[in-house]
Amino acid sequence: MLSFFWLRCLLKMVKENIVVPEEILSFCCNGLQGSTSPPCAQEPREREEAPGAMASPSPTGNPTEVQMSQLVLPCHTNHCGELSTGQLLKWIDTAACLSAERHAGCPCVTASMDDIYFEHTISVGQVVNIKAKVNRAFNSSMEVGIQVSYEDLCSGKHCSICKAYATFVAQAPSGSKVKLKPLTPQTEEEKIEHSIAAERRRMRLVHKDTLKDLLTRSPRETELETRDGSAAVPAEKTRVESVELVLPPHANHQGNTFGGQIMAWMENVATIAASRLCHAHPTLRAIEMFHFRGPSQVGDRLVLKAIVNNAFKNSMEVGVCAEAYGQEMSVSRRHINSAFMTFVVLDQEGRPRTLPMVAPEPGDGVRRYREASARKKIRLDRKYVVSCKQTEVPLSVPWDQSNKVYLSYNNVSALKTLVAKANWALAREKEKVRMYTLEEDKFLSFRIEMSVRIAAGRAFSLLSDLRRRHEWDSHYASAELVQQVDDDDMIYHVVSQTLSHENKPQDFVILASRRKPCSKGDPYVVAFRSVTLPTHPASASFTRGETLCSGFCIWPESEETSKVAYYNQATPGYLNYVTTNVAGLSSNFCATFEACEKFLLKNKEDLIVRLQDL
Repeated sequence: MLSFFWLRCLLKMVKENIVVPEEILSFCCNGLQGSTSPPCAQEPREREEAPGAMASPSPTGNPTEVQMSQLVLPCHTNHCGELSTGQLLKWIDTAACLSAERHAGCPCVTASMDDIYFEHTISVGQVVNIKAKVNRAFNSSMEVGIQVSYEDLCSGKHCSICKAYATFVAQAPSGSKVKLKPLTPQTEEEKIEHSIAAERRRMRLVHKDTLKDLLTRSPRETELETRDGSAAVPAEKTRVESVELVLPPHANHQGNTFGGQIMAWMENVATIAASRLCHAHPTLRAIEMFHFRGPSQVGDRLVLKAIVNNAFKNSMEVGVCAEAYGQEMSVSRRHINSAFMTFVVLDQEGRPRTLPMVAPEPGDGVRRYREASARKKIRLDRKYVVSCKQTEVPLSVPWDQSNKVYLSYNNVSALKTLVAKANWALAREKEKVRMYTLEEDKFLSFRIEMSVRIAAGRAFSLLSDLRRRHEWDSHYASAELVQQVDDDDMIYHVVSQTLSHENKPQDFVILASRRKPCSKGDPYVVAFRSVTLPTHPASASFTRGETLCSGFCIWPESEETSKVAYYNQATPGYLNYVTTNVAGLSSNFCATFEACEKFLLKNKEDLIVRLQDL
């Protein structure tokens, strides 16, 4: 009887909009099952999770982290007994959405998804483990990082499947955007992802411009690929069109069509189009970065169209789009999404088979054919430069128009990754100058920092122009600006005073990438890395040097004071010089940085600096 008394109290509190204490709520629920004890503190205990349920984050972990484990059943698989990629995309989108809503505290919708590369297939009976957490929150959007792996319950083997980044937008019940609270990273990994998220956001915004620029520079006349003994298949024969009625099970908790469901339908028609070209069962290897243009709701009809845009030797690109309309007689359709998917056909040994050629239709077909070739080059550049680990990228990567965005991304993100590293050790301190070192694998990195009475924006402007570096750095003889890529990226040819073991001066071709703060607390960044240019090959007069990762980070401390830090990840050719300074046998580093301070103070009132739009 006592539990019903508490229940009446609960109903009264709800009617009067009184916040119900968790202990009272728990007691009322338990009391209806026979408990008559008043609410009291209970000993903490582990909570049992149902299979496939979302696990709560640990109290000390990232509060936005969501974990999902799903057992792959026959209903989730294709004809080969492998997990359908469409089903996997639904799980990925679900986990990412819940993570976003955990941070926003309100409904969120999928805005975009970055490139996804699927490394392995998953078989029936194995477990899919998905971990999603918010990397960074901007004004009304946030980036969610997703890691997917599979687990073989019999052998205990774990293997990575893919890593993805999704952008979600928080929405109020009225449909207006919500301003998000900032996210404070805690661990080294979280700090790195938080810092680089701003670079990935910048790369997404210029993705379309990169493709347009490459198409503009490529020849207008497209020569169709020819292969011995292979006849071209008309692209029209691969065309697929299908319609889906959006029912309540297809909608999320906001009433909109679930983004993961739309992706699954798109993957289905794309697979059919790919199969019509190769007359086999294709395997999805990659999904290009895509954006959702607008929502659809329960009752909408979704028209999904797919066609093979181009077939290369061992892979093909399928273009697929989704459009929605509300009534059968409706004429206008709303564009929901477009995506480009890369398929391969594997033989019995798991090796990609040679594919038949595609003959594009005149007009739009030829345009799609050309764009597919351009996207392939951009995709390979992006995967090569962005996706691989820092130690796997060659010191000097060839620079051209197609990869300029991704080299700039790699340049800045490598420096930001170095900045976020833990375990920096103080090696030397002289007056205001402090030098730290970080030993890691085959690299020895160092950081030199000091506080300077100069506004951060002015220090940023002065230090980002390598043509003035010789004024304070005795190692620089000259720096020539050879290419102004855009407002934030420049390429310099630098000649050093330092002689090589060949008794010749060293020269460098350096990409300088500069970034202003994305939000409060971010530093000004000037990053340097070596690139190669056809116009500036190695010369017999110099020994060509290379720099992997170096640059400045400048944090405002007040309106007139900033902390200036220089970072360098030493390569083997530079290691002897660095080791000499670390051992304390030379004060060259400190002297150079003191000269840098004098240069900044001398030029902080320079008219050019004051007139620059910072």
